[in-house]
This record gives sequence, structure tokens and C-alpha cells, in this order.
Amino acid sequence: MTSFRCRRCGACCRWPGCVRISGSEADGIAAFLGIPVREFVDRYTRLSPDRQFLSLLEKNDGSCQWLSEEVPPACLIEPVKPRQCRDFPEKWNFPGWEKLCGGIRGESK
Repeated sequence: MTSFRCRRCGACCRWPGCVRISGSEADGIAAFLGIPVREFVDRYTRLSPDRQFLSLLEKNDGSCQWLSEEVPPACLIEPVKPRQCRDFPEKWNFPGWEKLCGGIRGESK
């Protein structure tokens, strides 16, 4: 088993695809942004292709809309980011993530 330390490179946030959010996560993000939940859902989410969950919208290049373009990149909703994001890469990842991710992997203690 290996351990992982994120270097905050933003590569995982640039990978296109659904970022699933739960109802409570939508509530938390809306509160963090200071807007009503309905407004958040209407402006910043879409129904997943299989119509099973809400997903955050992406930028035209497929990256997360909440990824800042600063150096280093940062999550603009870091304190309330979805579980899927918090769980990367240990509980959730995507094919080929190891080649794109700048995180440090090593033997766990």
C-alpha cells in the first residue's frame, strides 16, 4: 500500500468528467457562496448523463469551474469541496491519473 501527498498541482481538477455532488454538498456549497440552493443548482450544476445525480458544470476545456487559474492553482470552494474531490486518489480516481498527477507517492508507514 502506498501513501499519497497532494502537491496542489490541479491536474485532477483539469480532467474532464462528472464531479458528483449530493444534496447536502449542494446545500454546503450554496451556503459558502452565499446564494440560495436553487440558484446554485440552476447556475452551477447539471444532471449527469445517466440522470442519476447532479454534477458540477465544467469549463469549456473540461476543467472544474471552481479551479482558479492562479499559480499554484487552488480550489475556490476548498472548505466545502465535494467528497469525490476530497477522496482523490485514494477512494476515487480515473484511468491514467498517475501519469498526470503531481502528487507524491511513497510507502506508507
